[in-house]
Amino acid sequence: MKNIGKKSGKDDRKIWKIYGTDYKEMTKKILAAADLAGRIGDRGKRIGIKPNLVVASPAQFGGTTHPEVIAGIIEYLQERDFRNLVIAEGSWVGDRTSEAFEYCGYNRLSREYGVPLVDTQKQKWHEVDCAGMKLNITNIVDEIDFLINVPVMKGHCQTRVTCALKNLKGLLPNKEKSRFHRMGLHKPIAHLQAGIHQDFIVIDHICGDLDFEEGGNPVVRNCVMAAVDPVLVDSYVCHLMQYDIHEVPYIPMAENLGVGTTDLSMAEIIRLNGASEEDELPRRDRILEVSYAVEEVDSCSACYGNLVHALNLLREEGLLDRLQDRIAIGQGMQGKTGPLGIGRCTKDFDYCIMGCPPEPEKIYEELKKYILR
Repeated sequence: MKNIGKKSGKDDRKIWKIYGTDYKEMTKKILAAADLAGRIGDRGKRIGIKPNLVVASPAQFGGTTHPEVIAGIIEYLQERDFRNLVIAEGSWVGDRTSEAFEYCGYNRLSREYGVPLVDTQKQKWHEVDCAGMKLNITNIVDEIDFLINVPVMKGHCQTRVTCALKNLKGLLPNKEKSRFHRMGLHKPIAHLQAGIHQDFIVIDHICGDLDFEEGGNPVVRNCVMAAVDPVLVDSYVCHLMQYDIHEVPYIPMAENLGVGTTDLSMAEIIRLNGASEEDELPRRDRILEVSYAVEEVDSCSACYGNLVHALNLLREEGLLDRLQDRIAIGQGMQGKTGPLGIGRCTKDFDYCIMGCPPEPEKIYEELKKYILR
């Protein structure tokens, strides 16, 4: 594989930041400041751009990469005679990438700039030894010489934080994404970094949702960041969101595998504009507030996130505390029985809200009936 085994350089402790509302031009400026062209070198390299299109949801909802950021990357590269570009992504299990490409404005981007889209949900894959863990990775990774990772800085209902390291999951086939949850997410996410090397990172920190991966509660920051070390920048993201890195175990795990460093004392924060004071974000605990009602074993993010959305609505209505039974969810519930379950994995439960995943509105309505029956 072309992206395995590359080592970090001495300039990789820098994190660039820029603020504003013209996201395309901001992106071009930050790439120029970081000298992305010089890092790539050969104009003939095939450059992969990996956004976060977890669902078919507009970027202003806080879950997906702004198309203006991708446009800025493409224009910067094409203006410097880099022509062999591709955008590759796969939405989470339960959503179609093709719908996200259309709804999030990426089909238009593809037509306007002549950059092909690769739906990794439709790609073939192969097994790779990722530092002692065998993982299945889609074939597009072998076809890329330089990978630009473009995650959204946001919260996650199971891992607290998602940014540079976790965003590579979009280059896996759907079956492998589901298996990651059965393996506990953190360890396979860390080992994945040994199978897919990200050469440069552009972070969409414009309005990420601090609670949910799919968005819905955006917190506007109007910032774009850039970095080279994914472990360092994810550690910085934890700092901004007021989490200790040990609350996000895949980050120190990736450091132990030699992917990068968690030592923020080594980071050089380069602000191209904006205030110099620290810009920490308020920590959210809404997921923890409702987790007591759930019995979860190896659930997929889509299913668990939709459940948490529904439980928050019930909590706001004062109904959640009236729920008598804990809600079973996750792949680990297959073949088991009980009073109440969510999703296809709990089809043998007495009362099952079916779907893979069921929509949050359906979960909310069915649970409300269950409570008030």
